[in-house]
Amino acid sequence: MMRTMKFLALLFFAIALVWSSRLTRVVEGQDIEPRTSRTEATSASEAPTGFDNQTNGVTDQTTFDGDKDVFEERELIVDGLGPVYNAQACSECHQTPVTGAASQISELRAGHFNGSIFVDHPGGSLINDRAVNVSIQETVLGGNEVRTFRLATNVLGAGFIEAINSNTLVAIANSQPGDSNGRIDGQFIQVPVLEAGNALRVGRFGWKNQHASLISFSADAYLNEMGITSPLQPVENTSNGDSVATFDIVPDPEDDGEDIEIFARFMRATKAPPRDAVLAATSDAQAGANLFNQIGCSICHVPSITTAATGTVINQGEFVVPPSLGNKVIHPFSDFLLHNIGTGDGIVQNGGQSTRNKIRTAPLWGLRARSRLMHDGLTVTRLDAILRHEGEANFVTNNFRNLSSRNRGRVLTFLDSL
Repeated sequence: MMRTMKFLALLFFAIALVWSSRLTRVVEGQDIEPRTSRTEATSASEAPTGFDNQTNGVTDQTTFDGDKDVFEERELIVDGLGPVYNAQACSECHQTPVTGAASQISELRAGHFNGSIFVDHPGGSLINDRAVNVSIQETVLGGNEVRTFRLATNVLGAGFIEAINSNTLVAIANSQPGDSNGRIDGQFIQVPVLEAGNALRVGRFGWKNQHASLISFSADAYLNEMGITSPLQPVENTSNGDSVATFDIVPDPEDDGEDIEIFARFMRATKAPPRDAVLAATSDAQAGANLFNQIGCSICHVPSITTAATGTVINQGEFVVPPSLGNKVIHPFSDFLLHNIGTGDGIVQNGGQSTRNKIRTAPLWGLRARSRLMHDGLTVTRLDAILRHEGEANFVTNNFRNLSSRNRGRVLTFLDSL
């Protein structure tokens, strides 16, 4: 009897260890983002949508219009543009069909994989396409065989994404192995919130989830896409690792931080991309939505997420979720996690070497406004995008292939309604 009791005790102890190991996949330092209560979850309302250049309520329309003007403003050399850069305005890369929306513009990244780790290209993996002087034009140097394009992302509805509780993304990640028989396992990473002294939060912006807040995202884009420094990113980029100080005529930081705040405020106030309501109401699109779920697409392309409760403190104390963003149901068709689906670009940013061949799940809202697909923009049809999914998504792609021709068409009709 004693041996039996000891055996049972050991058995229960082992089970407890297994369950505790499953439950340890949690966010560190996220105590300021409490879990949404059942009451709060049931009071959620639909987030506003539209390609209409109208505020979602975070700001009034006059402020929104003024912020949009700044988002669209062309920067000049006398403003601090460059010396190496990709664009002269945020809207150059975010404008289809309205300011802040999808893009057909890509950036170039490169580096070297030595067989065990990724090594950045001299000056960083981003290769700027433009320069204020031809003598400092960046090019991919020899020995950097890892090369990829990155499509600029849609930022409409970004405020709702920022307002997703980190614990919500962790819960999605924890559920995926069970939902896929162990084949899908999304990775969340914690990244520095620049305005919070680099305190960590779960990343959600950028193809590598390299940012968690829209202030950080804006500061990064201002420096790396337009070459304009700010208090959060005060150091100029180089040209292939060489100083460009000779061509930098404006003292750093070139922006005092005001533009960064305006960019973030504009994105927080944008509506989420809308669906084509007429097409979505058709029987084929509705059947396609059901098939999309049945074959496993929705494990990563999550149809609905509820944002954190109004008043939740996020970004490590730097932002409080307002009523216009809190308790809102959004339909991004993304889990905002990193996955290896066989299309990884080989680049490492904030997530460490384990993320080298992983990419953030592309949000599918507003898909019908895009002519170039996937992270690199090299895929141009919905069908080819589906068939390109391998790795973790291989079984889902096979499920799609096994559908009848008519049902495959219904899935594509559903995608065309997004």
